[in-house]
Amino acid sequence: MKERESNLEALRIVAMMAVIGVHLDGAALDLPKPSMDIAALPARDWWRLIVEAFTIIGVNCFTLISGYFGIRFTLKSFLRFAGQCVFYGVGICTVVMLMRVATGGVWQWSEWGESWLVFTHTDLWYVPAYLGLFILSPLLNAGVKGLTRRQFGLMLAAFVAMNVYAGWLQGGRFNATGYTIVQLVMMYLIGRYLGEYVQLRGNTQLRYAAIGIYIVASLLTAVMGVYADSLTTFAYNQPLVIASSVALFVAFATMQFRSKVVNWLASGAFAAYLLHKNPYIWVGYVRPVTRQMWEDSTLLEFTALYIAATVAIYLAAVAIDQLRRIAKVKVSIKA
Repeated sequence: MKERESNLEALRIVAMMAVIGVHLDGAALDLPKPSMDIAALPARDWWRLIVEAFTIIGVNCFTLISGYFGIRFTLKSFLRFAGQCVFYGVGICTVVMLMRVATGGVWQWSEWGESWLVFTHTDLWYVPAYLGLFILSPLLNAGVKGLTRRQFGLMLAAFVAMNVYAGWLQGGRFNATGYTIVQLVMMYLIGRYLGEYVQLRGNTQLRYAAIGIYIVASLLTAVMGVYADSLTTFAYNQPLVIASSVALFVAFATMQFRSKVVNWLASGAFAAYLLHKNPYIWVGYVRPVTRQMWEDSTLLEFTALYIAATVAIYLAAVAIDQLRRIAKVKVSIKA
């Protein structure tokens, strides 16, 4: 069997590491308030702004990949998605409950029961939002097929403009900061357009241009953080964030290579999100440990620890998810 292309699988890894990275930065450390003075900004504030600017593309890129290939709505794919969410939500809660009982605490049945409600009782906003995108995907795919390239381009341009102007610029409640299904639909449709109408593979010149756009747009976003609050600067529908996300996607989409290792590592990408952002792990361990490292380390030391923690979290998730897959296979064989 021919190994599938690995360029966008590599982006899947990078995008999820960016998601972890953005959480270890802005979500864990908080971002500096607008100072209105670039020259007086401390190095640690610049560090947080620059890291946030380069990693905020994670969610957008992850959704662009789904759009590029197109979500295939089937019962099997839904059960696979729901099953993975349940495995981590219920599994982590169960471990926490067992640890409580072992230390003299009480098993909270209501709390454990809520852990099964992965699409409603969750702090992971992307899970129910992606479920909505998943349900809408057949309609979106059919709509794309029913439009000409020109019609699709005009509709998409209008949709992006609405999200940027009425959503981001005017603070529209339907998509003020991009943490909504509307944002996922927009990025999905951009990915569909690129997949249907733009020849990306092997275009070296486009790759270098896209990398340049990603770097410039990210740096401009960091500078914007000096003058605007973090919710405005690092919104997923902020124009520079959209541009840097699409640019990074294009840079990877122009590559051509195959790697079993990359494809295997990419298979655990979503697990990394479900693991590290689970409230028990995030609130109990990841966030406080990150803040402590920030306070106790020099900036250089923290940078090294930050990179190591991002990689370690991702690899731990890949390993745990591999165990989940093995257990699933064994259960299927026995059944």
